[in-house]
Amino acid sequence: MGTRAFEREVELFRKHGGGLRMSEALRLGINRKTLYAMRDAGVVEPVTRGLYRLAALDPIAHPDLVTVATRVPQGVLCLISALSFHELTTQVPHTIDVALERGTRKPRLDYPPTRFFWFSGPAFHEGIETHELDGVPVRIYDPEKTLVDCFRYRNQLGMDVVLEALRFWRERRKKKLDVLLKYARMRHVERAMQPYLEAMS
Repeated sequence: MGTRAFEREVELFRKHGGGLRMSEALRLGINRKTLYAMRDAGVVEPVTRGLYRLAALDPIAHPDLVTVATRVPQGVLCLISALSFHELTTQVPHTIDVALERGTRKPRLDYPPTRFFWFSGPAFHEGIETHELDGVPVRIYDPEKTLVDCFRYRNQLGMDVVLEALRFWRERRKKKLDVLLKYARMRHVERAMQPYLEAMS
């Protein structure tokens, strides 16, 4: 059995960007037995527990980010993970950094290794961008919010990481100093950041 046997189901997958969660598939009328038959026939492949995508699609470029975004849709990529996405670091993230709104329970996630940080109010909601990676919407803080958050967590991340990111950001043509300062005030790190910003100007 190949794709021909599952034409209707494949079409539903295509309409949803090539990937579906088990719950979405069930809601669309694809039952578990059919989904498992599609998997066994090599028509779909599991990306992570409960998420399937068409095997005919190009390989996933961001498997870990897609997995986290699918399993923790209320989270936002932050700190080193967001720096890496925005190409503001030479660090290779060994864990995925995810911000959750304060009061949210810690999700159970076996893989990939994930660090959770709890932000509250505007510190959580401001600066969120949604990028589509491999057909999946992934929420990531914008470069300026990421820099300010890294400064806030500088003791945990290491000042060398933060200063490198600041240097990369300064070299960009498209940078928003007014936005950076707005976030810095919001996160109460404006005074701490000022000398570094002046030294680079």
